[in-house]
Amino acid sequence: MGFDRHGQSQPLNALRDYRCAMTVIGTVGLPGSGKGEAAEVARELGVPVVTMGDVIRRECRDRGLDPASHHGEIAQALREENGPAAIAERSLPLIEERLAGEDTDTVLVDGLRSDVELDAFRDRFGDDFYLVSIEAPFEVRRERITDRGRDDTDGGESLRERDERELGFGMGEAMEQADVTIENTDTLERFRKRIRTVFDEGPEAVR
Repeated sequence: MGFDRHGQSQPLNALRDYRCAMTVIGTVGLPGSGKGEAAEVARELGVPVVTMGDVIRRECRDRGLDPASHHGEIAQALREENGPAAIAERSLPLIEERLAGEDTDTVLVDGLRSDVELDAFRDRFGDDFYLVSIEAPFEVRRERITDRGRDDTDGGESLRERDERELGFGMGEAMEQADVTIENTDTLERFRKRIRTVFDEGPEAVR
């Protein structure tokens, strides 16, 4: 299933009959909130996923750097060198490439970081862009990360430092402007069900 720009449920194959009925869904959330799980649900439903972090990882490799150690550094460098919407602008051709395909008119954009990026997507896709904010308290997110067999550091940054860096980009402002907020504090099964609802019935269905 998919949905049109007004949130009305339609089968994805019906959406394919109307090119104007494309839907671009973005996710925003702090580390450990559940964005990766939401992307996995999308893939299971056959929805293409464009991960903004992949743009940064590619840039790291182009500069001869290890993405695991330099992700945050290069994310900041790209914005300083090319403007705060740099990563969103590099993601736009990837999204449009997926939308131009014959298999789907719905794409998930994983990992917005700022209100400036949100503006870039809304400027390009208008009412066909929806932002879903995925949220969870700090201690819940830290526990999830450690449950994965990792400590709460990534590339030398603690989770709290990563939060501060992400919020410094303007993530908090983007979360406040989301079309819908999903509190990911319940079971994984319930969270996945709510994400599936986003694709099956539209963001309004989970409000």
